[in-house]
Amino acid sequence: RRTISTMSAKQIITPALRAAVHVRSSKLSPELAKSAAAYLSSAPSGGKHALPDLSYDYAALEPVISAETMELHHSKHHNTYVTNLNVSLEKLDAAVSAGDVSGIISLQGALKFNGGGHLNHTLFWENLCAKGSSEFPTSGALKDAVDARFGDFDSMKKDFSALTIGVQGSGWGWLGYNTNTGSIEAATCANQDPLKATTGLVPLLGIDVWEHAYYVDYRNVRPNYVNAIFDVVNWKAVEERLVKAQG
Repeated sequence: RRTISTMSAKQIITPALRAAVHVRSSKLSPELAKSAAAYLSSAPSGGKHALPDLSYDYAALEPVISAETMELHHSKHHNTYVTNLNVSLEKLDAAVSAGDVSGIISLQGALKFNGGGHLNHTLFWENLCAKGSSEFPTSGALKDAVDARFGDFDSMKKDFSALTIGVQGSGWGWLGYNTNTGSIEAATCANQDPLKATTGLVPLLGIDVWEHAYYVDYRNVRPNYVNAIFDVVNWKAVEERLVKAQG
């Protein structure tokens, strides 16, 4: 199991709560105040957002995803999103406390990008497992949902893969749960846009198709990567998310 160095212990929870109170009486619009308070209160209790440890070694997903790719993707790329998210939250706290509307607005892009990157990647690591442990269920909630929406697993994989491969530039392919219809759907999001905030779908399974997720192993042949990643999907975790979303 890989670990990470201890991040700064500087706390943001106390100023975040202070700022959340401050925005209610400030000159900010209700929508902007609500957004700022939500961002500031999003850090885990006791400190900043942190890079999550993995439950498996970097080499556990080979040959589908190499140890080199995993180490770069987790310890460098994901860690950068976490670092920049914490920096942006500190800047947001200062801007809210000062009533700096322009400053708050200017941070929204960085908060969305880095917050989405942290959220998406945290789920992505949980999506994966060693090849020998990846097995789509033969019965249960996930199989029933896939069969109802797509017909069978192979049809789901075909449709989901085509949509994911077709993402223009960088982004993600998703299987999500529609709480309004009670069915699962395939969708895509650009860049690091979070699925639920963008589409309303509850994320079940995400496939990262930024080139840093696969270039070392597959160069620019995205279809080969997307097809192969199904061999290391943690379907148990996907089904657990589905059951939770179904309530």
